[in-house]
Amino acid sequence: MSDTTQTPPRLPDLWRRTDKVWLFILALPLAVALFDTPQTFPTIEFALGALGHTAPFIFFAVLAVALLKATGAENLLARAFEGREVRMIFLAAAAGGLSPFCSCEVIPFIAAMLALGAPLSAVMAFWLSSPLMDPAMFLITSGTLGWEFALAKTVAAIGLGLLGGFGVRLFANTPVFADPLRTKPQTGCGSSCGCGKPFSGKPVWKFWPDPERRAAFWTSIRENGPFLFKWLLLAYLLEALMLEYIPAEAIAQLLGGEGIRPILLGAIVGAPAYLNGYAAVPLIDALLQQGMADGAAMSFALAGGISCVPAAVAVWALVKPRVFAGYLGFAMLGALLAGLSWGAIA
Repeated sequence: MSDTTQTPPRLPDLWRRTDKVWLFILALPLAVALFDTPQTFPTIEFALGALGHTAPFIFFAVLAVALLKATGAENLLARAFEGREVRMIFLAAAAGGLSPFCSCEVIPFIAAMLALGAPLSAVMAFWLSSPLMDPAMFLITSGTLGWEFALAKTVAAIGLGLLGGFGVRLFANTPVFADPLRTKPQTGCGSSCGCGKPFSGKPVWKFWPDPERRAAFWTSIRENGPFLFKWLLLAYLLEALMLEYIPAEAIAQLLGGEGIRPILLGAIVGAPAYLNGYAAVPLIDALLQQGMADGAAMSFALAGGISCVPAAVAVWALVKPRVFAGYLGFAMLGALLAGLSWGAIA
């Protein structure tokens, strides 16, 4: 006789287990169908068409990250925290701008480096540049906004890391950066970005015969592929709605023009409007089409990337509030300088 005492999952439990991003993706076209029915199919067509255009970049990005994780090439980043402090700052900024780490993976990695005595200046350089660029983000950015913007953002990410690293080194003995760590840093990962314990030791480039590394390769693909697909689909739906319903004149008036004002506003707007590095790319593309200044687009991308919740939590989990405030200060200053520079040459 079957057990009839089992009850279906309660609604709060079901809600907690449901991916809210997919719910939002479904809700957007339904809302369009309800309030502006003729625009429903064009909205979906635009999003799917843009996603199809980006598909090759998504494929190569997912493959590149999977290879890095399976071979253990992430361990090469630890060499950035060895040697003299000035050398460490340069290497940490470059490693952060090119690393495949997601925001939650940074927490245990940086915790280990700090425990081994790495200076806060090098850690800050890595922290500031790490959320701004990685192999997947570079490919997606170049596919949507062009190679020039992707390269400029990479250079800006490394430059921002250097700004923060040498800034901390200069003010290392001040009350802001002295004794920076919390007593018990949180190292848990609440993200679904596919983070896992990296392989230790030297990279193994011929990883395929190793079952554990082969499993890491396929696990990375299974987790990062849907992750990128989900966020980009949401971003392209939002881009379609922005292009249709937000007047271009309003964007041009707020974020267009020359001078520091649109760049400053781009950095300020970027903090709350930023979803994540991948979803932000189509939003920036839509804003540019509606009159956003080039410099404002760069400041939006940089300030938003550093201050978005996953990246900020990675820093907040390990350091005291005053150090976290310094992190945000360097982020805003670097975003403004990069925005002014890109606006002058773009």
